[in-house]
Amino acid sequence: MKYKTLVFVAACLTFIVVVVGAYVRLQDAGLGCPDWPGCYGHLVGVPEGADQIARAEQGFPDRPVEGHKAWKEMFHRYIAGTLGLLLVTIMVIAWRKRRVLQQSPWLPTAIVLLVGVQATLGKWTVTMLLKPVIVTLHLLGGMATLALISWLALRQREWPAMSPGALRLRSWAAIGLVIVICQIALGGWVSTNYAALICRDFPTCHGAWLPAMDFDHGFHLARELGMTAAGAPLSIEALTAIHWTHRIGALLTLIYIGSFALELIRTGGCARMGAALAMLLALQLCLGLANVLMTLPLPIAVAHNAVAAALLVTMVVINFALSRGGTRPNSV
Repeated sequence: MKYKTLVFVAACLTFIVVVVGAYVRLQDAGLGCPDWPGCYGHLVGVPEGADQIARAEQGFPDRPVEGHKAWKEMFHRYIAGTLGLLLVTIMVIAWRKRRVLQQSPWLPTAIVLLVGVQATLGKWTVTMLLKPVIVTLHLLGGMATLALISWLALRQREWPAMSPGALRLRSWAAIGLVIVICQIALGGWVSTNYAALICRDFPTCHGAWLPAMDFDHGFHLARELGMTAAGAPLSIEALTAIHWTHRIGALLTLIYIGSFALELIRTGGCARMGAALAMLLALQLCLGLANVLMTLPLPIAVAHNAVAAALLVTMVVINFALSRGGTRPNSV
């Protein structure tokens, strides 16, 4: 299989891994297996027969076997492991054929190193019992892997020259990418703290435009799930601060990215990118509202995560096009 094809397959598989990871988290299956990398000691499959389940529960007496959750978690691990092997293959080819490809092999190497960090975070997610900062970093690591493999995939094709009017938008694009990443981080913090439904009205929260909030405890990183750093239960005010901050971030993202999309549409050679960005932004806003008003239905919640990943990839594409436009794939 050609190097280019491998890279594009890896990019698609990374997107799938990110979305499946969101599904597993939203199904509360992140602890479906109490150990890592296997599941109740099984590297292949999960305990199913009565004897296997009895032995598993004897080995993990405080973690009864829930087969449906265990299979979801293991499926995510299997496809993530497949992706890891694929990325290692790409890195090896990049080094061995670097003169033929005329591309630096350091980006594929960086991606493999990042995936190694991701695997460690995935292990800690289980062993540290869904500690919010670990789960959020795991989410961001997945998104970072998606962004980098997307950039690598974009290097494999030619790009038309950009007009001077388009090139002036480079700084806009860079800032927009940072804003999208920050909003994804806030969304991850909402999800990992189970704060998505703490405000069930919109546009107000608990019937107020500025509800009572506790930012100190809500955004304290070194704590257990649902607890303050001192070990007390996390208050509604702390969860409200998390949710409300994500809403404010969504508003700022809508204003900036929406304005940027309109500017792209008005700029020669960028209309399609601008239209795609505007469409995804509008869809993401609708999904976010539906999550609140419809009490977080699973398909919509998963779609909200998927569109966030798509927005990230779109911003990567736009940044690449504006910064590398007019170059050939073997020169970047």
